[in-house]
Amino acid sequence: MKAGEENPATPGPRGHELSATGVTVAYERVDVVHDASLTLRPGEVTVLVGPNGSGKSTLLRTLARLQRPRTAALVIDAGTDGLAMTPRQFSRHVALLTQGRPTPSGLTVRDVVEFGRYPYRSRWGKADPGGRAAVDRALAMTGVADLADRGAEHLSGGQLQRVWLACCLAQETGVVLLDEPTTYLDLRYQIELLDLVRDLADDHGIAVGAVLHDLDQAAAVADRIVLLDEGRIVADGLPEDVLTAQRLTDTYGIRIEVDTDPLTGRVRTRAIGRHHSRTERLSTTS
Repeated sequence: MKAGEENPATPGPRGHELSATGVTVAYERVDVVHDASLTLRPGEVTVLVGPNGSGKSTLLRTLARLQRPRTAALVIDAGTDGLAMTPRQFSRHVALLTQGRPTPSGLTVRDVVEFGRYPYRSRWGKADPGGRAAVDRALAMTGVADLADRGAEHLSGGQLQRVWLACCLAQETGVVLLDEPTTYLDLRYQIELLDLVRDLADDHGIAVGAVLHDLDQAAAVADRIVLLDEGRIVADGLPEDVLTAQRLTDTYGIRIEVDTDPLTGRVRTRAIGRHHSRTERLSTTS
């Protein structure tokens, strides 16, 4: 099967809504995220952007319960207290693809993807009636089914990132969180992975929350963008409403121009450095 395809006879995960309110996170008694609130909805891609140190990855990890908040409320589907769930229960609803996962050695691609089934296995790690179908579906959705028997250590960086994403999808959660998923990937694999992110929302109804550094990539893939600065959410809305020239210039501390890409109709940004005037002079005299 090609990427994005799955066996229609096999049910996939159902999208969940994840709402976070009043999230405050502290490191060594210093607040680094301040009273943040946001909602991830089924079938939508929400992208967190902001300068280094703005708290976006910390907020994402808090949504995944990997970071303990000082105060927070996490609610799944407007009725279930996410913080009251056991880790196994929560991991059936929310999956996280973290930064910098290691390259597995001595394992096949299928072995790696099967790690995603841990929330469903019995106490001794054996019984998992839906496991095989879930792994096959995850391999197909990410386009790595033909690599299932290959050693994971022999994959390229882009292939391995797809495999780790397949591991998350094998959890069959309705919420998928991605922390800088395009880091270290070349341009082709960045775009292919972002296409997969859109497939998760559009074709499978999953609620996707992602952290991205590239503003143009964020504008291209997101239904909603959440802009953070110094641990606070300063804007949350449609890409064209959040990514304005004045707001980005104020947030990033550098002049940023914004226009519309004539090919895609999406927001396009350009940071203006010290040598911008030199580039303009060269272009006008050539």
